Amino acid sequence: MSETTVGVSGRRRRTRRSGPHPVDVHVGKRVRARRTLLGMSQEKLGVALGLTFQQVQKYERGANRIGSSRLWEVSQILDVPVSYFFEEMTDDTASARSTDDIPEGLAEDGAEFSRDPLAKRETLELVRAYYRIPEAKVRKRVFELTKALGAGR
Repeated sequence: MSETTVGVSGRRRRTRRSGPHPVDVHVGKRVRARRTLLGMSQEKLGVALGLTFQQVQKYERGANRIGSSRLWEVSQILDVPVSYFFEEMTDDTASARSTDDIPEGLAEDGAEFSRDPLAKRETLELVRAYYRIPEAKVRKRVFELTKALGAGR
């Protein structure tokens, strides 16, 4: 990763950035969250995009930036508007130049949203499993049980 700066001579030069751009990390985590919520594997998303699952992994980590046309394709496959990938992004993330610029403690792995329990894989899998319960009465009882267990903290 690099960024362009203007040197003393007035010429542009590229300098190394210490990590992925926080916006790329945020967008990647949103891709992962939506893909997981849909129960789609990285391989299946990769096939739909004409990519390998390793490339999808790099997108999801923010290691590789997702271009605008590719992001549009991802939004179509995951059935969300492009704006979905930028939701919940803080001003600190949007204005940071690298993951090192985000204040310590605000973000885990370079994205503030990973602290959000709704963005965790476990939560997404729980929601998917919950909605796979075919009977509404059973779902409601599972919901009540979960609430009761959570209240006992």
